[in-house]
Amino acid sequence: MRDLEKYKGVIPAFYACYDDDGEVSPERVQKLTQYFVDKGVKGVYVNGSSGECIYQSVEDKKIILENVMKIAKGKLTVIAHVACNNTKDSMELAAHAESLQVDAIAAIPPIYFHLPEHAIAQYWNDISSAAPNTDFIIYNIPQLAGVALTGSLFETMRKNPKVIGVKNSSMPVQDIQMFKAAAGEDYIIFNGPDEQFISGRVIGAGGGIGGTYGVMPELFLKMNELVKEGKMAEAMEIQYAVNEIIYKMCSAHGNMYAVIKAILKINEGLELGSVRLPLAPLSEEDCSVVSEAAKMVQEAKQKFL
Repeated sequence: MRDLEKYKGVIPAFYACYDDDGEVSPERVQKLTQYFVDKGVKGVYVNGSSGECIYQSVEDKKIILENVMKIAKGKLTVIAHVACNNTKDSMELAAHAESLQVDAIAAIPPIYFHLPEHAIAQYWNDISSAAPNTDFIIYNIPQLAGVALTGSLFETMRKNPKVIGVKNSSMPVQDIQMFKAAAGEDYIIFNGPDEQFISGRVIGAGGGIGGTYGVMPELFLKMNELVKEGKMAEAMEIQYAVNEIIYKMCSAHGNMYAVIKAILKINEGLELGSVRLPLAPLSEEDCSVVSEAAKMVQEAKQKFL
């Protein structure tokens, strides 16, 4: 049996941190990492969807991960998402991540062209081969990637001894159960959709990786604690409050991650910049959404913590 304890719990997806000119800011990356250390989360998931990975260069991703590791090493579990839309760049990032001694690497399948399963497996295994001493996590997000992790593909990937689990961001919570049942206790399945955090945990997810955790980590930590204690009514009350905050953040004209960064500036004093085009930055009319959502986070923490 593998030791999967370092992956169990609340793992926020790390946000892209830019300077005032829209370039990656090493200083701000380090400050956000320290924020997560101080909040007491289990780890961070770097350069994934919340990190705007589709719009980052290979060099951008290296700079971000290097500066996360300067602060996080020995303090947080670090999972580095290394997938690019070609094998060569993905392997380069995987080797770089292993050189920094991250805990695991992860990858979505290639997007745009709908590849057959054997080609997706080859892509993932090639990436894994570039980091032969590092755990590998499959990232299943079919609503964005355009391809879903099937039972047969997961079975194929489990032949790779470095594969330890799945970050499951498909919407049906039942998928967590299916992957868990197929893989057993020697693998970890992460809940992806933040709106069903407690549902995923109850049905078998060993932890959660999510894009809104970072704006309210205390609430997800509390839900995780309550689930472990079997206090489901209390956990559900927090989940409902968290979901209302998420719905509010998604109501803005600008991208949700632009809203999140603005809330972190108000509530935590963190300056992380905006989002990278073509993601939509905040518009003037979004100011009310940001202030309302920031207040909702504050009130939820006061009520439940």
